[in-house]
Amino acid sequence: MLIQSGGLLDPTALLEGSGPWVLPVIMGIIFIETGLLFPFLPGDSLIFTAALLAGSLGLPLPLLIAGVAVAAIVGDSVAYAIGRRFGRRLFTPDARILKTRYLDRADAFFAKYGAHSLVLARFVPVVRTFVPPVVGMSSMPYRRFLLWNAIGGIAWALLLAVAGFFLGKIPVVADNVDLIAVGIVVISVIPIAIAVFRERRADKRERDEGRGQDASTGADRG
Repeated sequence: MLIQSGGLLDPTALLEGSGPWVLPVIMGIIFIETGLLFPFLPGDSLIFTAALLAGSLGLPLPLLIAGVAVAAIVGDSVAYAIGRRFGRRLFTPDARILKTRYLDRADAFFAKYGAHSLVLARFVPVVRTFVPPVVGMSSMPYRRFLLWNAIGGIAWALLLAVAGFFLGKIPVVADNVDLIAVGIVVISVIPIAIAVFRERRADKRERDEGRGQDASTGADRG
């Protein structure tokens, strides 16, 4: 299988370079994003672009929706099992991917929205990767998890694919597929960048406060 230059950050090149393996490639990337806890993959832009290019890729829209939904549901189920089996032991503050702060963010998301988080998180990059293992650590039984997992996976696949398919009929969209795909990637990354910036600012504030308290304690002792 040949993947053209541009890699994962260029969904158009990736899809067009996958040839007859385009659907397995899409499903594999969707599965890896959640099932193997690797959040930095172009899930949203990949589905949208695949639907937009469905005609030239020879990929029927219903087949794309079904394939994405299955990969999303299976991926979340594997992530749930990982959370149930290993809990927080896989996550550390200084890890390259499985960072504790990602888990804490997903934990807060789940605490706020409950079972509905499995639907809402599907549309939030990074959060959708780590909510399923958080739910696996909770007391939610798998049967209930599977129901909300299926609703979220199907809704995500359906909305993104239908949006891409119909927008692709608009000439200005069809003529600028590459720019639109890059735009979706950028939009998906913005919430992550904002969250990281806020966390670093909060960490800096805590360190500054800690140094101020230490200095005050030293002065009192003197």
